[in-house]
Amino acid sequence: MPENNRILFICDDNEVSRYLKEQLMLEGGYFVVSEESSETGLNSFSRNGFDLVIIKPDTFDAGLLNFIKEFKRIDSDSVVIVLLDEAKPDILEYLFSLGVYDFISKPINLEKFFLLVKKGIELHSLMLVNRKFTQGLKESNLALEKQNIVLAKRIEDSTRNLTRLYEDLRSTYMRTIKVLAQAIDARDHYTHSHSENVAKYATFIASEMGLSAKEVEVIGQACELHDLGKIGIEDSILMKPDALTKDEWMQIRKHPVIGASILEPLTFLSDVIELVRQHHEHYDGNGYPEGRKGEDINLGARIINLADAYEAMRSARSYRKIPLTKEAAVEEIRKNSGTQFDPKVVEAFFRVLDKL
Repeated sequence: MPENNRILFICDDNEVSRYLKEQLMLEGGYFVVSEESSETGLNSFSRNGFDLVIIKPDTFDAGLLNFIKEFKRIDSDSVVIVLLDEAKPDILEYLFSLGVYDFISKPINLEKFFLLVKKGIELHSLMLVNRKFTQGLKESNLALEKQNIVLAKRIEDSTRNLTRLYEDLRSTYMRTIKVLAQAIDARDHYTHSHSENVAKYATFIASEMGLSAKEVEVIGQACELHDLGKIGIEDSILMKPDALTKDEWMQIRKHPVIGASILEPLTFLSDVIELVRQHHEHYDGNGYPEGRKGEDINLGARIINLADAYEAMRSARSYRKIPLTKEAAVEEIRKNSGTQFDPKVVEAFFRVLDKL
């Protein structure tokens, strides 16, 4: 049995559950362990570990809260999918607040069900890799700190070695930050590869506007890290399927500042940090976090703002399952030229539109 294919299915033994388990094993090739109660399910999960947990809760009360908490206690990276008879908004809000990854409701679409299972297992695998990588990095940093004490005593004879060490450390930090940013995108299967796509669009626009290779590179790095601050935003807000409250919207507006704060110790990223901080500023001054206006906004940030908006419109989101068509997204860009977007950036965007 290949790795990353182990599923724990906790559900009453009824016709629907038997059918889904058979499909997972026969059509999906997954290894499925079935349990009929929360107690036996937790015991099985504790003993064996699984890549994905699928449950059909009997009730939505404190018992379910404790049930999910136990999964998170055993494995903080556990990925849980819930089967529902009906997807009611209040139930969905409750499930997401517990840390549930996603849901599937009747009538069950097998294609969507298999895609959800596949993405959930991929997310679990990515989080495990990230956890191991972070732990390895901590251990490497401790070793590097000890080595730096020795190197400092011989600094005049070790300039070349120290330069190489600095570059290695810088590269390690960048890889770590990028893995973290990718993990943030992967928290929500709707936004997977979002930062990659924004970087692609923004660098096309920047090159079209005649920016130097170095400036284009900085913009690309900032795009990869622009949503880093969302690590400080709760999943229940990021993945909320309906309109945000005023307080929730205020939390979302903090993510550029949070991202910039995370990056500030990395002084070699000073140019990138400013773009991350300003990427939600609007040309007419109605953006955030500082309400900058016009040329007071870094040009790279104005480019990222447009690329980010276009990518968001062209992708599915938890609050909008069907993406806008290319024509509709382009019309939105055109309509907001001079308000949200810099007209010069919009002109460059239209010139490279076919390449996107």
